Amino acid sequence: MVQVEMLILGLLLIFAIYASFSLVMRSVKFLAVNALFGLLILYLAKAVGGLAIPYSLPVLLVCAVLGAPGAIALIILDLFGLAF
Repeated sequence: MVQVEMLILGLLLIFAIYASFSLVMRSVKFLAVNALFGLLILYLAKAVGGLAIPYSLPVLLVCAVLGAPGAIALIILDLFGLAF
């Protein structure tokens, strides 16, 4: 009887680990895609428009969390001279 309970507990533990890992990987994938698009927009703004936005940790975090709208906001802030 104890072996059946241990088997059920083990299966529940494996399911919990899988669910947690899946949730974390979805979040990481979302942030990576947002950061990629945001940094691509910043790169194009730097290459075409000649903006001087440095690639730093705060810029990367804004692009990762907000994505393309965050990159556009950073470009607008740079144009008005409010940041960087």
